[in-house]
Amino acid sequence: MSYRTLDPAKIIATAETLSQRVSERFPDAGLSRVSQELVRLARDLAASAKALEQPIWWLRILIGLAIASGAGIFLFIGTILSFDRISTGAFDFVQGIEASLNTLILAGLGFLALIRAEEHIKRKRTFRQLHGLRSLIHVIDMHQLTKDPATLSESFSPTPHSPARITKSADLARYLDYCSEMLSLTGKLAALFAQSVNDDVVLKAVNDIEELGSNLSRKIWQKITMIETARR
Repeated sequence: MSYRTLDPAKIIATAETLSQRVSERFPDAGLSRVSQELVRLARDLAASAKALEQPIWWLRILIGLAIASGAGIFLFIGTILSFDRISTGAFDFVQGIEASLNTLILAGLGFLALIRAEEHIKRKRTFRQLHGLRSLIHVIDMHQLTKDPATLSESFSPTPHSPARITKSADLARYLDYCSEMLSLTGKLAALFAQSVNDDVVLKAVNDIEELGSNLSRKIWQKITMIETARR
């Protein structure tokens, strides 16, 4: 077993166990359904991250054919066509050293763009997956938004439009802890893409998602600390 890479199977198993824990303690809560969605998303993202590790063979074949065709054209112009007869048109195409250099530079830039095409495609696929993960993070945050430790106070007076409250401090702390664990798992799922795609732009996007989850989790733990302080 390697402890230097993330194991998608372990992350999925952890998400499944967490979902079972939430469902057992809060079977009627919306957080239970969110945890089930996290499990489904974990499976989808793990499969997507695994697929991104594989080369895009059809694209590589097209790039190879394009490079071979370009090299063949330059070889044809440089060796087969005759430059001593203007009727061939080759002299007009590559006349002068400056024109030749410009052609080589443009061809090199074109080949470079083809080579980086696979990187751009994988980057776009990664962003599409990370977008769904970011949305789920905000959904988790919405579920903990109304879980205020102040409602445990005897002096708290709800209004007619107040949401349903958790009245036991232990249950409220456990609910918030589940939210924090789910946010932590979203960061690990995002890290799978940084592990699969060696790209600075993807790494920055993954870091942004991890930072978002950490900031929200920090707010949750402030609530848990307030609950523990009230207990003492």
